[in-house]
Amino acid sequence: MKHTESSKDVILLKKGEGRKYHLGPMTAIFKADKDETDNRYSVSEWWLDPHSDGPGAHLHENIVQTFYVLEGPISFFVGDKWIDAEAGTFIRIPENTMHTFVNRTDKKTGFINFDIPGGFENDMPAMAAWFHANQ
Repeated sequence: MKHTESSKDVILLKKGEGRKYHLGPMTAIFKADKDETDNRYSVSEWWLDPHSDGPGAHLHENIVQTFYVLEGPISFFVGDKWIDAEAGTFIRIPENTMHTFVNRTDKKTGFINFDIPGGFENDMPAMAAWFHANQ
């Protein structure tokens, strides 16, 4: 994987490449972040183990999130309702909207996440350390 310091550089990553964070039953792989996009966005790939919960209901005050399901179904809680999202489903979640996700299936599920603007990835090392210490 090539890490770049400029938004003008090409980033080429193969399957599974990127900055990987293990978060208990979830794995996040960051493909591009604020340093590589002039803080405009970040892109990450998330995988959930079978029958596992996501991070729990939360919101982001200044981040718009989009999700594109790669392998599903994944159940997303958005606002005040659950959505069962099959592969190919796109979901946009405005800032200040409560959300989470869970895998209720017998297989690994995954999605691509775009955060606008970037910066959420700054929390990933601390989150990974917390999961490692509390497993």
